[in-house]
Amino acid sequence: MLTVIKLLHTVVWAIFVACILGIFVFAHKGHLTSSLLLIAIVMGEVAVLVWNRMRCPLTAVAARYTTDRAENFDIYLPHWLAKHNKTVFGGLYVVGIAYTIAKWSFQP
Repeated sequence: MLTVIKLLHTVVWAIFVACILGIFVFAHKGHLTSSLLLIAIVMGEVAVLVWNRMRCPLTAVAARYTTDRAENFDIYLPHWLAKHNKTVFGGLYVVGIAYTIAKWSFQP
């Protein structure tokens, strides 16, 4: 069961990373509505994390199946990335929002 949860968690993580990176792509191409949609989707994830004290709900589910508490016990990511995940992708998310605002501000 832990394998299934880790796989699901990794897939969900990859979808949100794709959304964060997609913010830059859509903003750069001038598709601001699409960029704003991705910003809103990721904001939903942020709300879930805040509601759960900055932990993914899948972490609690995975914890039921193991005593391991390494940074990546619940997801298929390298330890260093799992440890710094929120910093790296949170930073990219904020920069993506700023980039979208900048592109929107300078649009003719």
